[in-house]
Amino acid sequence: MDETTPLRLFSSHFSEATQAGYAYPFWKARVALYAILQAIDIKEGDEVIVPGYTCVMDVNPIMYVGAVPRYADIDPDTFNADPDSVRALVSDRTRVILAQHTYGIPAPMEQLKAIAQECGAWLVEDCCLAIGSTYQGQEVGTFGDAAYWSFQWNKVFTTGLGGMATTNNAEIAEKIEAITAAEATPPSSQSALVLALQRLVHTGLIWPRTSALAREVFRRLSSLGLAIGSSDPSEFRPEMPDGFFTTMSEGQAKAGVKRLKQLDSNLAHRRKLAEIYSQLLRDKGWEPLATAEGHDPVLVGYPVRVQDKDRVLAQAPGKMVELGSWFESPLHPYETPLKDYGYEWGMCPAAEKACGEVVMLPTHPRTTEKDARRVVEFLTSSTKQAV
Repeated sequence: MDETTPLRLFSSHFSEATQAGYAYPFWKARVALYAILQAIDIKEGDEVIVPGYTCVMDVNPIMYVGAVPRYADIDPDTFNADPDSVRALVSDRTRVILAQHTYGIPAPMEQLKAIAQECGAWLVEDCCLAIGSTYQGQEVGTFGDAAYWSFQWNKVFTTGLGGMATTNNAEIAEKIEAITAAEATPPSSQSALVLALQRLVHTGLIWPRTSALAREVFRRLSSLGLAIGSSDPSEFRPEMPDGFFTTMSEGQAKAGVKRLKQLDSNLAHRRKLAEIYSQLLRDKGWEPLATAEGHDPVLVGYPVRVQDKDRVLAQAPGKMVELGSWFESPLHPYETPLKDYGYEWGMCPAAEKACGEVVMLPTHPRTTEKDARRVVEFLTSSTKQAV
């Protein structure tokens, strides 16, 4: 790849930002995970341990290569995989442990890495929500054998859609590059153009008071095929759709280079908003998010447990309050046919409880302290905190 192309420039800058030796850009983060699984030779019948509190799009690539997802329950305080639950799932077929840094909260990497080493499994980090987060002073994404990142609309920074596979393992990097060169295809010019137009619209319309309406309009346009959504109906079954293995467009890469220049201020803003939310919640008598020693998260959104989650989410747009919901199902979103993915209710009780309680307060750069106060005032006057 020409070192001066937008794709190579973005990859190079992203490597530097995340302390990764190698970085490879793709159309979506799930494609990056697929490339990693291919590179480490995951095959039919292999088992991959994942949190039972994730997005189904993270599970799809596992099943595309013929592997079997095994679902670990979460620690209710951190929303990350509980190491005891992970250890209980280890078998002689375990080939990968997927460490998801949920909401940007670092997973317990020392424990997960130890389990992976004990059973001879690869450790892959899901950093889709966690750029900038550190664990024991070390950047997430640098603990495992490889990591993947998302630049979808509601992530820490966006290229519209987009993802990146990173690694510090030269052998894995060589295989990702070879597989991509042999099998991946570039996006169509039409898809790249539509996505570029959506980035312009997103820049103009997404504000705390208008985000709910904008999201609904976007969903409707996506359902009519007039916009490129994060997912389409073909991705709600564990069969790889045509055109899945797609690289990043130059437009996405150019947007990524631009957004990386704003990354430090973006991360600082999110940290400041988290402090503000914690103090505002304390002032209302609510328990704020607890952060363990050595964990320094950059939150994609500030998670809070509430009673009457569905009612609160339904009322928020009418009050022009921005609230998010991640995750609505153990394999988000709620439309996911869980049985098709080998998940049955009751497998991960702590994760299922979180699905019914957690809402996310916005931390993105357009959220002001005034917005944060409005969100907390609405939330604490509309419901009670779930415990």
